[in-house]
Amino acid sequence: MIKAAMLTTDELKLLIKKYALQNAVKYSKTPQAGAVMGKVMAHPELRPRAKEITVLVGDVLREIEEMTPESREDELKKLAPELLEELKEKKEPEKGLPPLEINGSLVMRFAPNPNGPPTLGSARGIVVNSEYTGRYNGKLIIRFDDTDPVTKRPMLEAYDWYLEDCLWLGTKPDEVIIASDRIPLYYETAEQLIRKDGAYVCFCKQEVFKALKDEKKACPHREQGVEKNLGLWKDMLSSCYKEQEAVLRIKTDIAHRDPAIRDWVAFRIIKTPHPRPSVGDRYCVWPLLDFEGAIEDHLCGTTHIIRGKDLIDSERRQRYIYKYMGWAYPKTLHWGRVQIYEFGKLSTSAIKKAIAEGIYTGWDDPRLPTIRAIRRRGIRPEALRKFMIDLGLGETDISLSLDTLYAENRKIIDPIANRYFFVWSPVKMEIEDAEPKVAKAPLHPSRGGIREIPVGTEVLVCRDDVETLKVGERLRLKDLYNIQITGISPLRAKFIGTDIDLIKKEKARIIHWAPTDGLKVRVLSPDGEYTGTGERGIEKELDRVVQFERFGFVRIDSVDDGVVAYFTHR
Repeated sequence: MIKAAMLTTDELKLLIKKYALQNAVKYSKTPQAGAVMGKVMAHPELRPRAKEITVLVGDVLREIEEMTPESREDELKKLAPELLEELKEKKEPEKGLPPLEINGSLVMRFAPNPNGPPTLGSARGIVVNSEYTGRYNGKLIIRFDDTDPVTKRPMLEAYDWYLEDCLWLGTKPDEVIIASDRIPLYYETAEQLIRKDGAYVCFCKQEVFKALKDEKKACPHREQGVEKNLGLWKDMLSSCYKEQEAVLRIKTDIAHRDPAIRDWVAFRIIKTPHPRPSVGDRYCVWPLLDFEGAIEDHLCGTTHIIRGKDLIDSERRQRYIYKYMGWAYPKTLHWGRVQIYEFGKLSTSAIKKAIAEGIYTGWDDPRLPTIRAIRRRGIRPEALRKFMIDLGLGETDISLSLDTLYAENRKIIDPIANRYFFVWSPVKMEIEDAEPKVAKAPLHPSRGGIREIPVGTEVLVCRDDVETLKVGERLRLKDLYNIQITGISPLRAKFIGTDIDLIKKEKARIIHWAPTDGLKVRVLSPDGEYTGTGERGIEKELDRVVQFERFGFVRIDSVDDGVVAYFTHR
């Protein structure tokens, strides 16, 4: 048990540092103050010192912010090896993809509806299917299920977006199929099913059929005979009927325990032209997804299907077609739903509506879960691939944070991202007795290189820092010199030397700054927009990820009229 009264301030700070370092090593990032406070406050005898501890936690986190991941682990090993061992002893849950049962060659498909660009959910399908086909030297097909010109109307740009994002993720399909190019093939199978008495044309209104279906009763058209159904089918194809006047149904078990399986609709009449010019108004009878997908999986020789467990009913419906046609159904695996905290339940249709209303700037808005947005923020494809593979194929629904993805990405970009100063919500500080000079700061703490920053007798500092400053306080402007605060409004300070050992001895704060003639910078992030000033040199980093010190990693998106950066992560 810790005796609170017996701990000196230095001893208390050491305890805080141990817990903070353990958290930093575990999650590969600077901890949140609340997480460290929680650990410390787990000792009831320390709670009376909560106010003191809050200040010390802030001091410790500022120290850890300046440390590299390697130095954090080394420091923890030196200060509290038992806490490091505790992390290593905790058994990690099994990650990765299980082996597949394969007899012969492997053929898999990823089948998106191109009614918007790929999302993180799409990335899972792309990565997992390509990982398996790569592992087993199989064939990967990208199939666009675009046979709904109304409810999930395709976007012409989305076809290319999917292929671009596949390549970015390291996935090159062996074949690309567009379902709307193959409508006659579906018509042929429909006719064969009718001839086998496995399908019929139904004229019941939707509510009438539902009432019959719910009572496990057949509709009056179910037994009208093959020849009549063939004639009615040809009438459907000849545009003899209005929308919703007739549908083609697959005969199943009308008394099936699941009403969703009972005589489901395979084709419906849609008079709205398809957005692809090559298709347009060529067809008025369109297959529903369960029919189109079933036929394509057979035509393409698909051996394994991986999809969400919410689509289990699709297999149950499709198996009726396979039974009538004498086909072997592919092996299926299902995964549970994944919900990412940061995005909630955003659907493609909801995003499209919000973009039209001006809520989002476009499909690559940093607040969105699209691959285009993730790419623009500076997430690397290797990190996203590993993140998706590590999710595995479990059927349990899971909720998770993007912190794991960020941790993977940080491992890749931290060793190569140059460092720069960016001051958001800037406040000008006048510095008495300072002489103009050129500050020399490292481009990277371990890789070397120097960036030179000309500075006069005024600098810009963050308003967040200003709000905590006190007159008389001594601190250091990072990589520049030491100052003492002489006034808050307006903000003034005086130069007190360059000896950094003085600051270390006094355990004074070190804050970052920017020159008053620096670059105008806007950072777009999921939390909103940050505006301020950054040092010159950032403009040379176009399309690269850099680290804005004490802020986070960003990707420099444009430098034409000032700098626009997209926030990557902490």
